[in-house]
Amino acid sequence: MPALKNKVQLMDTTLRDGEQTQGVSFTPPEKANIAKSLLKKLRVDRIEVTSARISEGELSSVQNISGWASENGYLDSIEVLGFIDHKKSVDWIKEAGCKVMNLLTKGSENHCRNQLRKTLKEHVADIRKTIKYANSRNVNVNVYLEDWSNGYQNSPKYVFQMMDALKDEGINHFMLPDTLGVLSPDQVYSMLKDMIKRFPWATFDFHPHNDYGLGVANVLYAVKAGVRNVHCTMNCLGERAGNVSLAEIAVALHDKLGMELSIDESNLAPVSEMVESFSGKRLPDNAPIVGENVFTQTSGIHADGDKKANLYHNPIVPERFGRKRSYALGKMSGKASLAKNLETLGIQLVEENLNKVLKRVVELGDTKKSMTAADLPFIITDVLETSETQRIELLNCSISSGLNLKATATIHLKIDSKEYREAGSGNGGYDAFMSAVNKILKKLNLESPELVDYQIRIPRGGKTNALTEAIITWQVNGKRLQTIGIDSDQVLAAVNATLKLLNLQLLQKDVQQQ
Repeated sequence: MPALKNKVQLMDTTLRDGEQTQGVSFTPPEKANIAKSLLKKLRVDRIEVTSARISEGELSSVQNISGWASENGYLDSIEVLGFIDHKKSVDWIKEAGCKVMNLLTKGSENHCRNQLRKTLKEHVADIRKTIKYANSRNVNVNVYLEDWSNGYQNSPKYVFQMMDALKDEGINHFMLPDTLGVLSPDQVYSMLKDMIKRFPWATFDFHPHNDYGLGVANVLYAVKAGVRNVHCTMNCLGERAGNVSLAEIAVALHDKLGMELSIDESNLAPVSEMVESFSGKRLPDNAPIVGENVFTQTSGIHADGDKKANLYHNPIVPERFGRKRSYALGKMSGKASLAKNLETLGIQLVEENLNKVLKRVVELGDTKKSMTAADLPFIITDVLETSETQRIELLNCSISSGLNLKATATIHLKIDSKEYREAGSGNGGYDAFMSAVNKILKKLNLESPELVDYQIRIPRGGKTNALTEAIITWQVNGKRLQTIGIDSDQVLAAVNATLKLLNLQLLQKDVQQQ
């Protein structure tokens, strides 16, 4: 069935090609959660979940995914990379409960001759043999033309003859990968335009890699050329420089080419965060669409323009993705930036005090101090010489942990004029500390804050006694806040970050009561 003119389908290969990222290996439960989120939450059209015959553990993992997919109507969207091995890959895929095989073939004469040591005629005979068996077992077949980008440029006759030889084999998609990420947008356009013109009977997929950082641009030009099926991964996972980002191409295709996609944009960030957590590969803060800081304005001029008339908004508005705009604090902050952050905290200052606090924020920014909205109460206290916003003092804290032993913590806090002592245990020192803190919060009728993200940073080349920075992201009253704690002890750095948040919660509680 021919693709709709303005409809682009995305095939996500995070669980197959993305797992070829150095150091990335998803557990079976992680793979299942990613697969379900891609199909059900993000509404990706197709996903490639693995390569056939990897291991017994992988077989069980795919069976779990295919079982869920079958029950929920997604089985046709589950694809597995298979090999030209006659029955072996097909049987593995059938045992895994799947029904679509992406058959890896050689799309360049160089690969065919020097890796397989075969002629095109011999290679095609092997392909047909595997496809015939797949058809006999009701497995649908798509075909990868591996190294197609080099094959088209260096041995086009080989590519064309291969396409002609496979015309009547019942192949659903011919997948054209830029395996080594060598193409420019102009090359992508001219080569795919020619393939579509030569073989109008074929449905083509484009599979880009990002070695030159041209992945998104190459996808745009592939779609301009007429391709309506594109491969991608979450968070650019993949070999070497990775594959093209699903989030980036979904937004670019919609906004720049007016294409229709099935993607639910509001789930891009949550799914990206999940993949980030499971893969262990942190996204850059400035990653388009899903990065932590991509909706943060740093310049005071920008904040002022937004306040007056949304002058620095572009079509990529955070609300579109279920996110919110924020304004950074630092040496480039202005009154508007500060006011936006104070508004988030529910704090109001008269003009004179606002100017004093702003001056202090700029001074701290000159020293490269990292600041977040949750630091403002402490800065206000420092500048205005009042203790009203510093209501919590840690008088004592003892944390112990050991091999095969549950960690324990005892804490002694002073809140306003009253002292509290509690003990807790947990899976690690910080968990034990939070166990004790939660007991105190319960006495104060305060909800325990939800921890969303927890980062520890030590300077490159830092010694064993280096200062550690704990950056914790919290979900409080439907809003996200970051607190930063610093100490030479990693656990105490997190403790300091937590105390900042608790202090802020008390302040906000007072504001609400007033």
